[in-house]
Amino acid sequence: MINFEEGIRILDTAVFQKINRYLTDVERIILEGSWQGLTYEEIADTTNNRYTAEHLRQFVGFNLWRLLSEVLEEKVSKTNFIGAVERLYYRHQNITPAVNQDRAITDTNEFAPECPDDPVPLNSLFYIERSPIKERLCYTTILQPGSLIRIKAPHKMGKTSLLNRIIAHSSQQGYRTVRINFRQLEAADFSSLDKFLRWFCDCVSLKLRLPSLLNETWTEYRNSIGNCTVYFEDNILDQINNNLVLALDEVDIVFRYHEISQCFFAMLRTWHEEAKTLEIWEKLRLIVVHSTEDYGSLDINRSPFDNVGLVIPLPEFTLEQVKNLIQHHKLNYNETQVQQLMSLIGGHPYLIRLALYHLAFGENTLDNF
Repeated sequence: MINFEEGIRILDTAVFQKINRYLTDVERIILEGSWQGLTYEEIADTTNNRYTAEHLRQFVGFNLWRLLSEVLEEKVSKTNFIGAVERLYYRHQNITPAVNQDRAITDTNEFAPECPDDPVPLNSLFYIERSPIKERLCYTTILQPGSLIRIKAPHKMGKTSLLNRIIAHSSQQGYRTVRINFRQLEAADFSSLDKFLRWFCDCVSLKLRLPSLLNETWTEYRNSIGNCTVYFEDNILDQINNNLVLALDEVDIVFRYHEISQCFFAMLRTWHEEAKTLEIWEKLRLIVVHSTEDYGSLDINRSPFDNVGLVIPLPEFTLEQVKNLIQHHKLNYNETQVQQLMSLIGGHPYLIRLALYHLAFGENTLDNF
């Protein structure tokens, strides 16, 4: 049987991967008390009257067990959640691919390379910082009122992995976070600016578990940008008790639609600049992620892509960073062998990890590769 610390760690990671936030303090209080077999009344007693048993049961507990049922993909309650967490834990532990007899790994119970999925999990040993300065700069910037971070790099370079870490850091500060991936939209969602912005507002409300009040807010006397701005002020920023990190991934998709891209990105830049004079917009922190420098017909002077915010380009891995990854894969390569590998695929993060994944299993030798 796993202990509470192990259980809460894997559960916290699973919750974040599902809804982009970590467990709250009061949720952890309920989980720890339930792990010990305490009643809600006994759990309430441990909080020094901060919470009543009724509040813990009816408000926090009810939503917590419903959330965990979604995360763990089975019915979860106060009495059975330990078994559900253990099943999740052992499912993770049992991912041990078969390898050849002459593999580089001698004991897969001690080590198994991680398949280079995108993005790299938060607790992965195989995430390589490009520079601790860059990560720290992102973590510091996102805490600044009205901040804007732009992450740019080609596909499979680690943009989403860095984005997830900024979101996780924000969540740890108690910030509300919403991540939108524009690849999830269909062509019909881009049929007009008004439809696109209504979808945008509704999506943010849904992810924050706020009521959708589009019909009450949207009026024919304002244009679409005005309606969207008022909606964010009144129904989102004014309704949350903390700052909001809004992470927009794969925004390249929007570049294809001239009218929408011109207006939408101009609106985002205006929101960012409003934070200099309006307190309510200080609560909004923007992260924009894109792969291309081809903005189509977009006027970048009226967008987040020119002379505003913190720009984080992601280059290929350096020689030292590739050496670091090789060590994590338990491969003993000398300087010549490292250079040999990089002469084939450079320092492209995904390709390097994919190569090392197969080499670490002994499926091929470096010379044959």
